[in-house]
Amino acid sequence: MDFIMEHWSVEDYKNYKNSSNIRKSKYSKYRANKVSIDGHTFDSQKEADYYCNLKLRLQSKDINGFCLQPTFILAPKLKYKADFIVFNKDNTYEVVDVKGFKTKEYIAKKKVFEDKYNMKITEI
Repeated sequence: MDFIMEHWSVEDYKNYKNSSNIRKSKYSKYRANKVSIDGHTFDSQKEADYYCNLKLRLQSKDINGFCLQPTFILAPKLKYKADFIVFNKDNTYEVVDVKGFKTKEYIAKKKVFEDKYNMKITEI
């Protein structure tokens, strides 16, 4: 069996790496792009879209208000930061997390949060 060996110089390799033939990944770990709206940076387009939806709901007086990234203390040195808390017209509220992918860390924190605060997290 014949093998063809090709040897590249350092210069050839650099040219290859810098060529447009290689697609460079510009995605984050979970392939979500950060998006900035109104001076707020969101972890994904999906989260930014939900924010825009909440703004419209607030303008139409469908909700009383909302808060970005509320932080809850689960234990000493353990926090859970939700994406939103939404204040409804009937004086109830819901904790919302916009998820594209559920990590093991999120699943564990969700269980602790729901047990400690006796509340459910709404996942979008």
